Amino acid sequence: MATTNLSFPHFSLPCHHHHHHHHPNFFTLPTRARPGPRTQALEHDMFGDFGARDPFPAEIASEFGDKVLGFQNTEHKILIPTVSASSLAQQECTPVSPLQAPMLEEDAQELLRKVLGWRLIVGEDGLKLQCLWKLRDYQCGVELINRVYKVVEAAGHFPNLHLEQPNQVRAELWTSSVGGLTMNDFIVAAKIDEIKTSDLVPVRRAWA
Repeated sequence: MATTNLSFPHFSLPCHHHHHHHHPNFFTLPTRARPGPRTQALEHDMFGDFGARDPFPAEIASEFGDKVLGFQNTEHKILIPTVSASSLAQQECTPVSPLQAPMLEEDAQELLRKVLGWRLIVGEDGLKLQCLWKLRDYQCGVELINRVYKVVEAAGHFPNLHLEQPNQVRAELWTSSVGGLTMNDFIVAAKIDEIKTSDLVPVRRAWA
């Protein structure tokens, strides 16, 4: 079986087109970062599904994510500007380094448009996502928490869940290891948004 001439420590990929760099329909495998213009490395990282590295703090500070706005789905975990809400929910959570800087508030505001019913709050641990549900009764609140738990257990990234008053559930998402928000929080928020709640909420009225 022919393999690419790019070697990775964990795997090699079959490739039947040796000139795949010139073919727009094939992923290009990003090479490890080399010295040289950072933008050039990013250009070859459009489909950074394999072996993409986390950005360095200095790159985050320079807001280099702004330079890749045109790219569809970079793996740099700063922002995914062109992703739709439904495809955001299809993303998987990825391990986060404690050295990674939390998401900038302006990037969080941009991604907030892609999740329904969530808002940004500033907590003691930095920026958080918060969502409130008004349910029919206490039992519906318990059922919603069970449904949320099933989703987040599979994702491996957990919100704080509170059953408040007789019939309100509050969820808060953030990544405590970095002291703020990461892409994982928005991915889980989008997954939670897909939970069926129509059988738990009061008869449809205008939301207060």
